[in-house]
This record gives sequence, C-alpha cells and structure tokens, in this order.
Amino acid sequence: MRLRFRHLASFLLLTTVAGAAERRIALTDLRDRVEGGWAGQMIGVSFGAPTEFRYLGKTIDGDLPAWTPGRITNSLDQDDLYVDMTFAQVLDDKGLSATTEDFGRMFRDSQYQLWHANLAARRNLKRGIPATLAGDPRYNAHADDIDFQIESDFIGLMAPGLPRAASEIAWRAGRVMNHGDGIYGGIFVSCMYGAAFFEKDPRAVVEAGLACLPRQSRYARMIADTLAWHKANPRDWRSAWKQLDTKWDRQDPCPAGAALPYNIDASLNGAYIVLGLLYGEGDWDKTIDVSTRAGQDSDCNPSSAAGILGVMTGYRAIPDKWKSGIPAIENQKFNFTNYTFKTIVDSTMKRAIALVKAHGGRLDGETLAVRTQSPAATRLEQFKPGKVQGRYATHDTRWSFTGDWLPHGTANTGRRSSTKGAEATATFTGTGAILVGSYTNSGGKADVYLDGKPQGTVDAYHEGRGERSGESIWHVYSLKPGRHTVRLTVRGEPYPGSKGSEIVLRDLIVFE
Repeated sequence: MRLRFRHLASFLLLTTVAGAAERRIALTDLRDRVEGGWAGQMIGVSFGAPTEFRYLGKTIDGDLPAWTPGRITNSLDQDDLYVDMTFAQVLDDKGLSATTEDFGRMFRDSQYQLWHANLAARRNLKRGIPATLAGDPRYNAHADDIDFQIESDFIGLMAPGLPRAASEIAWRAGRVMNHGDGIYGGIFVSCMYGAAFFEKDPRAVVEAGLACLPRQSRYARMIADTLAWHKANPRDWRSAWKQLDTKWDRQDPCPAGAALPYNIDASLNGAYIVLGLLYGEGDWDKTIDVSTRAGQDSDCNPSSAAGILGVMTGYRAIPDKWKSGIPAIENQKFNFTNYTFKTIVDSTMKRAIALVKAHGGRLDGETLAVRTQSPAATRLEQFKPGKVQGRYATHDTRWSFTGDWLPHGTANTGRRSSTKGAEATATFTGTGAILVGSYTNSGGKADVYLDGKPQGTVDAYHEGRGERSGESIWHVYSLKPGRHTVRLTVRGEPYPGSKGSEIVLRDLIVFE
C-alpha cells in the first residue's frame, strides 16, 4: 500500500513485527512532539494561574485574563512542572527501573512548596512511613487528590505508543503520594500522552487513556460519562459540565473540600481535562479556554490538556500567540530543578529512546521504531471512606473543650492550644471521621484516643512557609457503624524543628 504524507517530519509508518504493531517516527518529529508537550504544560499552567481555585462548583463565564507572551515565565515556579521534573530526575539518576523507594527518597528530601497529597506524603516520609504507604489512605487523607495527575506528564512524554510501560512506571511513582483514583489520574494522563504521539483525534486519545483504567473505578466511570455526554451533545461543553457537577461533584473526601464547593479530586479535574480536549477539537484556543473555564484547578487542567495537545500537534504547530515567549526563557532553570526547557526535552528524548528499546523497539538511523502496545486496564484499587455526612466547625455541639483553648481564624471558627493537658473531644455517628486543622511552623504534638483507646501521637508541624489549613490532624475510616468519640490531648511539646507546641483544630468531617 502506498502512503502519502504532508510533512516528512511527521512520517509515521505502521507495519507488523512479531505480532505487534510497529510505528516508525523520525527523531526530529519525536523531538518536536516532546517539545510540544513540555511547552503545552508551560502555556496551560501560566494561562490558568490567575483563576486557580477561584471558581468553585461553577464555570468561568466572564472574560479570562488576556494572554501575553511574558506570562509564560509563571511556569518556572509551578509545582506542575518542578515536581514533574524532579520525578524525571529520579529516572535519569537511577534508570528506568527506579523503585517507589527511589522516588520516595527524592520526595522526602525535596525543599519545594507542596500541598495536599504531596504535602501529606512528604510529612509521612519524614516521619518514617515507607514510600509504598505514604499515599495510602490509612496515612494520607488526600489519597484521591489531583497531585500525581498533575506531575505524571514526564511518564507519557517518554512512552510513545507504550501505555503498559507508562502504567507500570506510574504505579511506582504515584504510590508515593496517592492511592486508587489518585494514581489512576496519573495513569490516565500518561496514557493519553503516549497515544498522542500517533493520534490526531482528541476523542481517540481520551479513549486510549480510558482503556488503561479498570472500568469499575470511579475515575473510569466519570470519564466514560464525559465521553458519552460529548457524543450526545458535541457542541455544548457546559451541558456536559452541568451533568458532571450533578452526578459527580458532591463527595470529595479531601479534608479541605469535603462538604464544600472546593474540589481537588483527581477524577473530577481529570474530566475537566477531557472537556478541554473533546470540545477543543484540536484547536489551541478552544482547548485552553474550555479546560480553564471548567473551574476548580483551572491552571493544572489546561496544563495537562495543552500538554497532550502539544504532543498531538508538535511544537512547530503551536500558534506563535502561545509559544512566542518560550525562547526568552528556554535556558532558564525551572525552580528547584536542574532542568531548563531545552534540557528537559533532551532528557526526555533519551529516556523515550531507552524505554522504546527496553520494550522491543530499536533506533534505526534517525528513525525510532516503536513496538507499540495495546492499552490494558490496570488493577482495581479504590479508596472508599464512605459518604460525607457533614462538616462541623469547633463551635458545633459535637465538640467539647477543656483546658486552655483560644479562638483561631478570621471568623474565629477554629480553636488553638499549646497548653499541656488541654483536651478536645468530638462525638459523631458514622463510619469515619477527620479532625481537620492546620499545620504551622509552631505545630506541636498531641495524643489521640478513639472510643477510649489510644491511637498514637500526632503532630501539626509544617516546615514550609505559612499556615496550611484544611489538613488532617488525625483521621479514621471503616469503623463499625454507630456512635464514636475521638479525644485529642495536647502534649505541650514541639515537634523537632518547630517553634512551638501549638495544635489548631477547625472542623470535624464525618463519613457514613
């Protein structure tokens, strides 16, 4: 069969080798697509940054901040990119077989600002929890949050046509900070990136990502719904958004979002990436616009959507409107990393060639022959804390306090104490609960008892900048249904490195 190609650099040849499909991609085209993927992330996150979590449970319907080329410098200090790249550094240092423990050691010793599942994971690692458990909901109440989803791009960018290889790496890296749907977010994004090297149709790319997930998972069911709603109404993205809101945006178990409009769940925000890709129809302006206007994590979502689109189109095809600011910063290092735009592309190219070779491909002159893999659903793993029954501030009758406690927070809805022996008691009826509070530079230690039985010592120390509210001071799931009492006793002791012994409590979240 004779094939015609518009551009020699885009030459892709499909043959059959030992029962597997082989695709050939010129190294110049591979580099162009890798550049497009990294540039897309930089563009998307910089564009969406001003609206990040400013629109909760609603779309952005007014004007978006005007884009100027200089705004791309915002990407140099974004966790979407610096965490992404430091995980890539682990593979550069340790090789393709880097273990969860290898990723964990890097993460434990990192100095950059973190939030949510990432922050909880690093705290766990510093407190001796193994890397393989740092994202487990027993230790991490943010297990389903978006964290690994926004930093998994490095995997897909080195896995052209290799979804199974991408999924396997994602399990090893994602285990550090997430669990279940939180890891599936990274697998989904990685598999979409891998498919984008050889696919021009956004819907086909999304379907390839979905094929990597177990269909029974909450994440997969949400993406399947989004695909169906788009098929039924391919012109009105707000119609699909409303259906997502009605069916799926009600039960985020994150301590910062439970029973609130705020939603940092990986799967919901993953669906917003899909809205951008499907309704964007391969157009840069529309893809970025829709994935931003969907709200919630409105810088991370266009970053992922534009990154995947960047692989589909390649860097050269990105409109100058979006990429013209990159040459001015292409040799500047992303904060907390050893990489510039140019060197992360070089690094990704080397890893992509190595991964292709490790999975039966070969380098044939200036062409890479990829022995492609068909997507396969990974194993099922789900975090099931129960239904969010309610969220109760410390002035609610479910709480009682003894000892020296002071009001805390702008609305005085929280309580704080540094006094040894001060106690907070919360009574609830359900199957799980989170004592929500803050991590601070003055955080101290406390002992926790559940139904009179000791649960261990916790701490509220945060070595980073500022107070981190909406965090789990202590949490428990899968209790026997019924009435339970949790009691926290302040020890009046600082955690090593802390400036004080303070415990801040804000809410009780109850699950049933």
